[in-house]
Amino acid sequence: MRRSLSAAVAAVAATAIAVPLAATGTAYAATPAARAPRAPVTDFNHDGYADLAISAPYATIGGKTYAGYVTVVYGSAKGADSSHPQIIDRASDGVLGEVEKDGTFGTQVSVGDLDGDGYTDLVVGSRYGDRLLALWGSENGLTAGSSELPATSAGFATGDFNGDGHRDLVSDDYPDNDEDEEGMTVSYGPFTRDGKPARQEAIRTSRTFGPAYLVPGDLNGDGVDDLVTAHGFEESAYPSRFWKGTKDGLTETTQKLKSSLGGAIADVDGDGYGDFVTRDNGSSNDDNEDDKGTVRVDYGHRNGPAATRTKKITQDSAGVPGVGETGDRFGSDISAGDVNGDGYADIAVGVPGEDIGSGSAKVSDAGSFVLLKGARAGLGGSGAQAFDQSKPRVPGASEKKDWFGHRVLLSDVDGDGRADLTVTAHGEDGTSKDSGAAWVFPGTRTGLTTTGLVSFGPKGLGAPEANATFGQDVGRG
Repeated sequence: MRRSLSAAVAAVAATAIAVPLAATGTAYAATPAARAPRAPVTDFNHDGYADLAISAPYATIGGKTYAGYVTVVYGSAKGADSSHPQIIDRASDGVLGEVEKDGTFGTQVSVGDLDGDGYTDLVVGSRYGDRLLALWGSENGLTAGSSELPATSAGFATGDFNGDGHRDLVSDDYPDNDEDEEGMTVSYGPFTRDGKPARQEAIRTSRTFGPAYLVPGDLNGDGVDDLVTAHGFEESAYPSRFWKGTKDGLTETTQKLKSSLGGAIADVDGDGYGDFVTRDNGSSNDDNEDDKGTVRVDYGHRNGPAATRTKKITQDSAGVPGVGETGDRFGSDISAGDVNGDGYADIAVGVPGEDIGSGSAKVSDAGSFVLLKGARAGLGGSGAQAFDQSKPRVPGASEKKDWFGHRVLLSDVDGDGRADLTVTAHGEDGTSKDSGAAWVFPGTRTGLTTTGLVSFGPKGLGAPEANATFGQDVGRG
């Protein structure tokens, strides 16, 4: 039973990632409430521009299939600098391990300044059971070597769960026990360069299954990251849990929430409390791959997420572009950041199963994304934007099973104070099938724009292309 659950968690970890208060990498303007926390920037070389880490875990390296790699595209005053990428795999200088068949290096990636030196570090997960690997940041980027971390590659995320200013690592590792209960382990920072945390704590979740979809962020406005975990098994969706962060770390006293799948914690209404924005899956996981998709907002409060103040948004909601259709999966990935600089966090919503066109010209599973704007009244459809590869000035073309919108990430790659949106399509075909690609839409006062949009895939980056599924995951804390 335990083994089956762990395998299930490993599988979902590849399709959803945890996001902190404003999607790590987003340096947006202060919200109207002065006490609202500020999210750290993903900045491997500490030059003031957010950097991108994009994984391709199924790429062939040195003739070994599914070996995988991670590409780093550094930010600059002109945006994402795709002309000087850094390709990292197990054969790269300073990276521990060896290139292996089915190694899937980059199954999940996360970021955070683990050692407290001011440079963001990259955490890379691989196949189930492998140790997580920390790649250390430096003034030259990710060139300071690597270390194994005391966690394995199922589900993990970074946050500051005791408010000491150091990033911590939470994973779904938990010691074996006779009660067959699951839990998680928090490794508190700062970490040493050999991967050792300041201390560790195992936390029992009192559930046989889970946790999965670890989502950190400050929901009660006290300046300390809290944590939301999802629970379920096969078709059964169990209540999610809110774990409060304190000066002593995560508490074992929890609050039950409606079931959820992934998401982000960000202040969409500017009241100083992070709001939990997630994909609502009702009481069943049975049709997660085939449903229209629903985004739910559980608004933050000094006591945590408010059970009574919640809102559901679909493509059929007023002002939201598109129409909800079976298999759209609206909300399968979510990221937060202030695109227009008005002080309210906006929410990027992936819709990878969106069909583009109609009738005989309909292209199934081509994919799209929707940007929902934050406001004093909360998140809604007013001013929402939507893009797909059939829109003018968006490079490429909508093709079957591109899954454009598989990953969305709001981060300020050009340093102008407004979040830009990176969106990936891991099923995009280049010269090879399923090579994958990414697009970066600049943020402006009026929202996202295609002016200055850049796109890139493995071939243009000089990276292995065949079956790479570039964009399977993106680095965020």
